[in-house]
Amino acid sequence: MSPTTRAARWSRALTATTIATGLLLLGAAPGAVAGESAPGVAAAAPCTGVDRPAPPIDESEAPRPGQSAPKALPVPARPVGGDQMGTCGTVVPKGAPAPPEVGVQSYVVADLDSGAVLAARVPHARLRPASLLKTLTGLLVAQKLPMNQRVVGTQDDANQEGTRVGIGPGGQYTVDQLLHGMLMASGNDIAHALALQLTGSVPGTVDLMNRTATQIGALDTRAATPSGLDGPGQSSSAYDLASIFRLGMQHEPFAQAVGTKQTVIPGWGPNPPVPVSNDNKILGRYPGALGGKTGFTDDARHTYIGSAQRDGRRLVVVLMHGEQRPVPMYEQGIALLDYGFELPRGASVGQLTEPPAGQTVGDTTAPSPAAGASLDDGAASPATGTTNWETPLAIGAVVVLGLIVLAARLRRRG
Repeated sequence: MSPTTRAARWSRALTATTIATGLLLLGAAPGAVAGESAPGVAAAAPCTGVDRPAPPIDESEAPRPGQSAPKALPVPARPVGGDQMGTCGTVVPKGAPAPPEVGVQSYVVADLDSGAVLAARVPHARLRPASLLKTLTGLLVAQKLPMNQRVVGTQDDANQEGTRVGIGPGGQYTVDQLLHGMLMASGNDIAHALALQLTGSVPGTVDLMNRTATQIGALDTRAATPSGLDGPGQSSSAYDLASIFRLGMQHEPFAQAVGTKQTVIPGWGPNPPVPVSNDNKILGRYPGALGGKTGFTDDARHTYIGSAQRDGRRLVVVLMHGEQRPVPMYEQGIALLDYGFELPRGASVGQLTEPPAGQTVGDTTAPSPAAGASLDDGAASPATGTTNWETPLAIGAVVVLGLIVLAARLRRRG
């Protein structure tokens, strides 16, 4: 299917009502394109109601006994990545055509090599990442652990909630095999096992993830779990996840894992080896596909990362809070990749973040708040020194959430 045909299909299938509903949930009005944000709103102005995810629809984010719910992360005085990254609507390079309509609340299309952001919708909206957060776990694994290191599975691994690949007590695996299983098939059992390898404990790895996010300037991101299962205060953004994925793709084990279509994970006990297929349907269906990541929870809804290369360019697309109907998430991602590849080289509305020059990802020293801990009002961000921005969610968000609750409930995944 040609890019033009795809664009026409999106216009028919993804109605203006779908787009307006998503933007209402974000508390933003539909924005103009051609290098500017929503009419009458300066690009650097904060967007109402996007400093934290909407209230949960289940009990997955209930704080542990004795802990209170974390407050929203501080919002930088200026948007990370450039002023246009503060848009409350959609932004594209000046003079560029409008991007295809997609039924998600937030997205980013960016160049994997230069880090240039080519198009975005509310890129810093803080939403639940679901299993896209495994890209941060995977980045740390690729950076810190030897791929041939042996790992013995445990019953705790096998008992993890949500999607499991099938590792178990006594199973013998390499880190490389586990990295493949986590990024290809979103195994929460594997995310648990790798978290223990990284720091010796799940809380230790969550803290490392949060310190790493601060280090690289991913200031919308706060991990509560290494798998992406929803937890107290957890959030990320399309901008942050594009930045994290870009860093991950600079490590061959990570890039190989997201781009592998099929592999086999060793069995354990009486259980035979487990064939694993990549659940990202962009592979094999889009020329030049490099892979990515999928995610879903009841609260996050569907999230998606896809990447591809064409004519010497490598692009990534991140989609947040969408649905698989009427158009599957990976096809919505393909439409935006097509759009990005059609833009001229050098086109940009912003820049992805990365570690300061000379620093290695994961080599962090500054402490970060524990995922379940409360942040005091006005607490300073280690990276920006800005103060906490408290903005109530729009009443319309509650209405939309009520409609979501009434929709067909899907199995909760990380």
